[in-house]
Amino acid sequence: MKTLFKVVTTSVLLGLSLNAMAAKPTSIVFESNGTGADGKEYSNYQVKCSNGKNYPLTAWDNRKKWCVGDETSEACEKKQIKAAKKACKGK
Repeated sequence: MKTLFKVVTTSVLLGLSLNAMAAKPTSIVFESNGTGADGKEYSNYQVKCSNGKNYPLTAWDNRKKWCVGDETSEACEKKQIKAAKKACKGK
């Protein structure tokens, strides 16, 4: 029983520590504006993450829709911070 408790406790602590080490956004910087092939305007941003990597974000509909990647991306969120976190996680 003690062994099972130790294994479960170790697994939980390992999972929590891995989550704490995940990259997090440290800054979001505006880069440029653009117009899509369909005539819709968008803005390009750069997310800097705690792991030292940079990822692009694209804002649509007056910053009501935030997409990870360039203007062709489908991975979108309603909130800037959610999209930035998703980008830093590499999704």
